[in-house]
Amino acid sequence: MPDSDRGAFGVLRHTSFVRFMAARLLATLAAQMQTVAVGWQVYAITRDPLDLGLIGLSQFLPFIVLVLPAGQVADHHDRARILSLCYLTATLCAVVLLLFTWQGIHAAWPVFAAMVLLGCARAFSMPSSQALVPNLVPAEDFSRAVALNSSAMQIATVVGPALGGLLYIAGPMVVYAIVTVCAFSAMLLMSGVRANTRVRPSQPPSWSTLLSGLRFVWSRRIVLGAISLDLFAVLFGGATALLPVFARDILHTGPAGLGILRTAPGIGAGLCAALLAVNPITRRVGAWMFGGVAVFGLAIVMFGLSTNYIVSLLCLITLGAADMVSVYIRHLLVQLETPDDIRGRVSAVSAVFIGASNELGEFESGVTAKWWGAVRAVIFGGAVTLVVTGLWTRLFPALWRMKTFPPAAGQARQ
Repeated sequence: MPDSDRGAFGVLRHTSFVRFMAARLLATLAAQMQTVAVGWQVYAITRDPLDLGLIGLSQFLPFIVLVLPAGQVADHHDRARILSLCYLTATLCAVVLLLFTWQGIHAAWPVFAAMVLLGCARAFSMPSSQALVPNLVPAEDFSRAVALNSSAMQIATVVGPALGGLLYIAGPMVVYAIVTVCAFSAMLLMSGVRANTRVRPSQPPSWSTLLSGLRFVWSRRIVLGAISLDLFAVLFGGATALLPVFARDILHTGPAGLGILRTAPGIGAGLCAALLAVNPITRRVGAWMFGGVAVFGLAIVMFGLSTNYIVSLLCLITLGAADMVSVYIRHLLVQLETPDDIRGRVSAVSAVFIGASNELGEFESGVTAKWWGAVRAVIFGGAVTLVVTGLWTRLFPALWRMKTFPPAAGQARQ
């Protein structure tokens, strides 16, 4: 194969990977637009920051119940088909929000009910989407596929919030209608993905096989350290959940300004992911990961202290870039260390940590903002993130000293 095919975009020759990436881009775009609309709508109704935390909790509770069984499902069934059904469920969620808004809601609980449905879909989509990429590209293209896929997701993360904020000016119904179209299109694209899965589990589903992902992660100290570092860093650093409060009450901007604030972390992450697609991290892996989390925590503290819109944007851009470094390294470590026959279950365990850090982190931010105010809650979260980073260098010294990525435990070829 020509050397040019091995460049950053050589992975685009794999048709199913391109369809997968396009479907995830549309699904992420829809989710980001919906997040802006839901956050602004709920805060406009109740003016209570705790309700912003409850948006995350309503997604987290069904997610944490279903995600481990979802990992087992991902190891025994077609992962692309599972994702298609998840995107169909996300479409239904957007339709429900559209209908609730059309009827005229004056309380937050209908939105929470729709978020429960979305949490169920996310529980099944995260393990399948993480475990599917190694089945779509050969081993030599895997690291670039991860970076390119992350870049596409960050494009959606950049465009989605800004677009959602601008469209919200015309009303939440407009946002939810477009989210419905995007999610349904993602479902159609994913239905055309054909994965080459080399190994399927020989054991039937059981309680023992359900917990095998947990046992595997516990036995790999490097993997455990990477995903637990991400858990606690984002759990206490959930500043984005409080963006409606900062936008409305501190930075004095409207829904369009909120959309741009939500876009800022995606801009940083997207630029970083594009750089990683061209120049992947190959040396001093552990130092890069811990450095990324430390910068993430520092950016959160600076955001909490800022009362200037431009400074706040720069802090969020830095936050996104730093987070991308740790996400990239963690994803590669988990997938490279894991055999394909249990990749779904291990990805489910990783998804538990990610889901806990995101949705539960939003709830933690809402609660602490209710107690201390939004500014103090954000500064506290960033400071705790820095403390956790230092502590983890002691608890997981092998991760801190890691020089290169491990060899792949197994990759499927198209």
